[in-house]
Amino acid sequence: MIVVSPLIDFPSAGDIDRFERPPVDVGISAWELEASRRHNGDLVAVGADLEPATLIDAYSLGLFPMPIERRRLGWFCPEERGIIPIDTFHVSRSLRKSCRRFRVTLDTCFTRVMEACGDPRRDHGWIDPAFVAAYTRLHDLGWAHSVEVWRGEELVGGVYGVRIERFFAGESMFHTATDASKVALVGLIELLKASGVILFDVQWLTPHLVSLGAIETTRDEYLRRLSEAQNHHRRRQTESHG
Repeated sequence: MIVVSPLIDFPSAGDIDRFERPPVDVGISAWELEASRRHNGDLVAVGADLEPATLIDAYSLGLFPMPIERRRLGWFCPEERGIIPIDTFHVSRSLRKSCRRFRVTLDTCFTRVMEACGDPRRDHGWIDPAFVAAYTRLHDLGWAHSVEVWRGEELVGGVYGVRIERFFAGESMFHTATDASKVALVGLIELLKASGVILFDVQWLTPHLVSLGAIETTRDEYLRRLSEAQNHHRRRQTESHG
């Protein structure tokens, strides 16, 4: 009999329990967001805020925020959406070797991971202090999570995102050691599998994500999968935004 060893010593039963723990209810958002099937283009709304209720309503409807035009807040729902199929994710032989060089953890330093992802020295950096504060608050409430990669006591890679039921929205990843962000992704996918998550959103495709198995799907198909992953439609908002 051949015994296949796990790629990484992660996740543990405690990690899975922590990841699956019900988050704190964030209440009703003051803003009316919509699933945006009728919009042309990826940008579907401008305005609103980064309060927990706004963020959770947005993600549950297929939207995510990014700053635009000198700190205005834009909400995006790409016409072509990047996702990583969890069940068919493939780990190459070289990445398997890399996995053995690192230690992987969950939610031990969420803010540090975000700040590393937002390092202004990185190309196309957009994660500013307001976003770090907003998502750290989501993390404190149990909605946002990070997977960290360590070499000894040094944080060398990580990924973070938002989980709603069986859906996970990957936001950003970083590395300061070769393959560390890829190992973070391996750890995250192992966690998603163990927790029954069926939709892993990565927003837009990049060559790097394609090399890791990401594919593209249409907005309509993405929203259908999102609805299935959440099992139900979220509550209706009460006010409009501009």
